[in-house]
Amino acid sequence: MVNLEWYRTFKAIYKTGTLTGAADALFISQPGVSLHLSSLEAYVGYKLFDRTGRKMIPTERGKVLFNAVAEPITKLEDVEKNFQKSTEKHTPTISVGMCFETFQTTLEQYVSSLPFNLIISFGEYPEMLDQLDKGILDLIITPKKGSSPNIEHEAFSSEQIVLVGGKDVDKTAFNKVLKTKDIEQIEGWLKNEKWYGTTGDMEHLFQFWILNFGHKPNFRPNYIVPNMNSIIRCLKGGTGLAVVPDFLCRSDIESGEVQLIWEGKKKFENTLYFGCRKKTNYQTEIEHIKGLFRQVMG
Repeated sequence: MVNLEWYRTFKAIYKTGTLTGAADALFISQPGVSLHLSSLEAYVGYKLFDRTGRKMIPTERGKVLFNAVAEPITKLEDVEKNFQKSTEKHTPTISVGMCFETFQTTLEQYVSSLPFNLIISFGEYPEMLDQLDKGILDLIITPKKGSSPNIEHEAFSSEQIVLVGGKDVDKTAFNKVLKTKDIEQIEGWLKNEKWYGTTGDMEHLFQFWILNFGHKPNFRPNYIVPNMNSIIRCLKGGTGLAVVPDFLCRSDIESGEVQLIWEGKKKFENTLYFGCRKKTNYQTEIEHIKGLFRQVMG
């Protein structure tokens, strides 16, 4: 049996000309729009649109179907509005992308109090930028700017990438080695320690090492754990080193559970950006999320 929502989605695609436009008009995700369309095409047995770039061009059969269903769907929508409780409001849903550690450290504590629905997505930054451009995500938190003309970036904070260690790491011995300014000695001392890394992202360690020693690290971490927050918790055991963003462990350094070992010869900093599409139906919700981030990280 056909789902009437498929026809409503079909009408929205026809009217807006894009999957993204239909998703914005219906307050659903772009994958949801694609699923409705493919389901309807499978049901009727023929293609309803030709995909040309990002534009959805209706086929001849698509035009015939639109002429047949447009007026009845509009009437049903009017009936829905008339019978809907006057006090009932549509609760928007926005999709936000960021790294797992950033979510845990910032937004997680506020989720239960948000006045709208929220979908959090984790992934690599290039992938999130692509999903933002396609309308799958509405807002991303990223240290990397994309090049799409549809996306605007707003700097709101920065993170410094630092070398930290457990409280039992002999920082005094390391400082003595640092005073020699002998790069080989400094690197050798660090390589003799136990190291933590993550399964998904070694970029911070690679960049920190290249900045300070001129090459990628020629060793593998001793312990590979799921994410950087796991690293911080492991370091509280007393030993080991890791390269992490400072905001993830600032409170642990202040409490003495983790040590700041070295900021590097040159400070390694990333600017953090809000990324969102220039045209969005969720400006109010996006500004709410931005405000929470500024409150925590500003």
